[in-house]
Amino acid sequence: MATEYPIAEVKAKLGQFVRDAEEGHPIVITRHGKPVAALVRAEDLAQLERLRAAGPAAGLASLAGGWEGSDELVQAVLEVRERARREAARRR
Repeated sequence: MATEYPIAEVKAKLGQFVRDAEEGHPIVITRHGKPVAALVRAEDLAQLERLRAAGPAAGLASLAGGWEGSDELVQAVLEVRERARREAARRR
């Protein structure tokens, strides 16, 4: 579970918050009480980027890294989606 801190506190204690994020404790940075950014492990960011790239059509397969072979499944889903997009464009 992420913990929220105001931006002023994060600025004052950045080193500690980066260490916390490295250890798997995400930090949500707030401005005027509203979440505006987050500190997360680099590997967590990479997984988020894979999820975005896979999109909603990939469903559970978009959880690449969740089980052995899931990266290949996501790649196959993306290839099928791209082929369908190209075929639809060709028909126009």
